[in-house]
Amino acid sequence: MPAPLTRVDTTPKLPATADAVVIGGGIVGVFAAYYLARRGLKVALIEKGLVGAEQSSRNWGWCRQQNRDARELPMSTKSLDLWERFATETGEDTGFRRCGLLYLSNSEEELSGWARWRDFARSVGVTTHMLSGAEATERGRATGAPWKGGVFSPTDGTADPANAVPAVARAILKLGGTVHQSCAARGVDVEGGRVSGVVTEHGTIRTKVAILAGGAWASSFCRQLGIRFPQASIRSSILAVSPGANGLPDALHTSAVSVTRRGDCGYTLAISGRGRVDPTAQQFRFAPQFLPMFARRWRSLAPGGLEGVRSGHESLAGWRLDRPTPMERMRILDPAVDEPTIALTHSRALKLLPALKNTEIKAAWAGYIDSTPDGVPGIGEIATLPGFILAAGFSGHGFGIGPGAGHLIADIVTGDEPIVDPRPYHPSRFAASAWGKVADF
Repeated sequence: MPAPLTRVDTTPKLPATADAVVIGGGIVGVFAAYYLARRGLKVALIEKGLVGAEQSSRNWGWCRQQNRDARELPMSTKSLDLWERFATETGEDTGFRRCGLLYLSNSEEELSGWARWRDFARSVGVTTHMLSGAEATERGRATGAPWKGGVFSPTDGTADPANAVPAVARAILKLGGTVHQSCAARGVDVEGGRVSGVVTEHGTIRTKVAILAGGAWASSFCRQLGIRFPQASIRSSILAVSPGANGLPDALHTSAVSVTRRGDCGYTLAISGRGRVDPTAQQFRFAPQFLPMFARRWRSLAPGGLEGVRSGHESLAGWRLDRPTPMERMRILDPAVDEPTIALTHSRALKLLPALKNTEIKAAWAGYIDSTPDGVPGIGEIATLPGFILAAGFSGHGFGIGPGAGHLIADIVTGDEPIVDPRPYHPSRFAASAWGKVADF
């Protein structure tokens, strides 16, 4: 696995019972388990591979309000506060800091769009600063180029993808929860029309609540339960360079390339939105529902290859609960890197920030970003299967809003007042068309 990741301990014994079982050890799953454990529930976190090993350790690490879709902005704002509080509550370090995010542009259209978002953000109490040409050029002096304008969002920040999920997993253990790695969930038991247990490769945990935070695997898992969840994955490739570049912004976005300082003082480099669409049976099945998304974002996507078929996460096949599943054959989604994208990203970054010539490429990796038809996650209890809560389809936004999503899931389970309005996220909306509803950012 080329993306760096801190390892955590596995609880040796599977519990016979739990108040809630969380399926999937990514950022959303661990925060859901953490907030349930804080409320005194007996929680088991089930992960087929290693916690944090898929997209939760393969992203940029941005935790932002800036340019969020209106439906996600309240959760983004809450999440920033929760990122900060987590360190105080637990003594664990996720690497979170409000370093501010810098956006630079020479496009009048792009700047106008950011100004419109600024005006909207003001109406909900979010501060963001539009930069004049002189201000943008000064803040972007590491580029050595003039800029027409930009944005600086001072209260936004970054966390460390290599350490964030492991830190939350350790906090779960401190609270008495259990963490089970190399333990795939194969399905759920149902009694009286509702969840009665989660079946894993190592045995069954009796529970009345199953939370599916399975990332790119969620739709195929739901299919085994007769639940239709439209989901499509984009293969995104990024790279990391060594320390050695001084004077760069902590987090910088331009249309050409985006750059983020990592915990080791190296940098992650990526091209925003760029990805490969690897055709799979699931992709074809849900293609009509994704036409609005494709119409909005086709310029940044390119046809892929057979990586999706080989990975097995988007198969339409069924599986038995007493036999190994595709998750056990593919413990960690680690698709092939798109080498042309890596080369282009690196060359653009060197051109944008000359100081990066003092660094060298340390690693490159790819991951699957799971998306919904409107680009907003599906979070909520499934009406046809009480006790089964879906939390997936975070569309490349899950890392930053992971704390808020986890808190909302805990609210749903315990019946507490929700941290944000849950209605915009409920999966029932996928029964309708996404035309005119695709997330703006």
